Amino acid sequence: MATGRKPRDLSRCSVGRPQAGGIFMRPKTPLLSALLASTLLGVSPVAAQQPSAPPSFADLTMPSAEVKPQEAYVRAVARTAYLWGWPMVNMLNRRTSITQAPQPRLLGGILPVAPQGQLAMLHDYVNPDQRAVACPNQDVVYGLGFFDLDSQPVVIQVPDFGDRFWVYATYDQRTDQFGQLGKAYGTEPGFYLLAGPTWNGEVPKGITGVVRASTSLANVIPRIFMNDTDEDRAAIQPLVNQVVAYPLSEFDGTMKEMDWSGLSDIPSSDEGGGSETRWVVPEKFFDTFPQVLAMVPPLPGEEALYAQFRWLMDVAADDPDLKAAIVDEAVKAEAEVIAPFLEWRYNGKPAGNGWNRSVNNAQFGVDYYNRAATARSNIFENRPNETQYFYTDDDAAGAALDGSKTYAITFAAGEEPPVNGFWSLTLYNEEHFFNPNDLGRYSLGTKNTTLQRNADGSLTLYAGATSPGADKESNWLPAPDGPFSLYIRAYWGKEAILDGTWQPPKIEVVQ
Repeated sequence: MATGRKPRDLSRCSVGRPQAGGIFMRPKTPLLSALLASTLLGVSPVAAQQPSAPPSFADLTMPSAEVKPQEAYVRAVARTAYLWGWPMVNMLNRRTSITQAPQPRLLGGILPVAPQGQLAMLHDYVNPDQRAVACPNQDVVYGLGFFDLDSQPVVIQVPDFGDRFWVYATYDQRTDQFGQLGKAYGTEPGFYLLAGPTWNGEVPKGITGVVRASTSLANVIPRIFMNDTDEDRAAIQPLVNQVVAYPLSEFDGTMKEMDWSGLSDIPSSDEGGGSETRWVVPEKFFDTFPQVLAMVPPLPGEEALYAQFRWLMDVAADDPDLKAAIVDEAVKAEAEVIAPFLEWRYNGKPAGNGWNRSVNNAQFGVDYYNRAATARSNIFENRPNETQYFYTDDDAAGAALDGSKTYAITFAAGEEPPVNGFWSLTLYNEEHFFNPNDLGRYSLGTKNTTLQRNADGSLTLYAGATSPGADKESNWLPAPDGPFSLYIRAYWGKEAILDGTWQPPKIEVVQ
């Protein structure tokens, strides 16, 4: 029979005051709960409400170098150290090599190099014989400089680029970008001070802005868009000549200029052949690794990794057999893990139609996988909001791209990469470098004024070792006879690029 009472909410029942029928109800306040629990368990109310604070890292027990560890365990830690530290050793070795230049020059007549604290600029597209940086870009005029920003802050000049797209990508030793200098950020012309994380000097008058690096070792790679015309090559020279960097001690408030077209050459001893310069040599990795641990402060949560790696170096230092084991493990990790990153299927995430796209580029944080993959396959990417990269080794059917075939890549009308900056399709050989060809053509896109569109407004580009025909040759990217890859850049992408709703086109065999 109904009594008119509301039913009890048994979902709230717990230890508490006894109720009719033997049901215990939860007290109404946390304090009453604590008091009751302390009474039942024999614990004082004060102690019951004071959980112990977690220890700080400094309070934790550290690994002991006095132990005699098993070799298999040491190898496991060594492999982790190799994969984690590979990008940072890469950066350190690049700086050591490139800053040996006595003044801004062209190494081997190709690569811009400069002493530490300065940069060197090209005045045209990068030479196709360049082998220092994989996946070079033939849409921009490049520059390069390496710094030690704690001991030697640097001033970098920004001329008035007007409507031209430009970005100064500044990288720390982890290969993460820092600062925001470029067209996408509305950066004003002027003088920008690049300083390290511990530099605390005085900023002089006349400095437009200060950009703090997250590590002392840093580098900058200016990228300035240029159309593939003689007129634009001439128009860009006065701007390129004002892209200059120098130590803060040389700042006087005047815009310095450098005729970058007149750089002299430095002979190169690089014997990398068709591959990228071997910036990381596994046999020597652990000779340099302790320097990285000392130079690069741990990110939040990385303190435990650093403790393991320092322990590794300590136990290996006192045992020749363990030292030989970690070197052997570095060689194996290079072959088994690092080398396969040259395959695009191991980079980023699927983007549709057989392509992959970059993930966390230049803001890797603790994404060690994509950091190592990018450092090996196409180091010095831009941030996702600055550039998105799409790449593939395969056609739409999943077969490997091969120059013996001719491929069509068709962008439907209005479906070219939606960008505020520029886009391009670049063809690379299997080592991720340009394929020398009689046309001197390595990419097609926004920079090209002679592209031919189809009657319906769509745009078909062709790739293959053989010309698709005289009427299509303006849209042709010559390929090597064997394997090659395709790579789309979308600079300053619009929302459809950023959110992934735009997909790269299918790559289809036409003959």
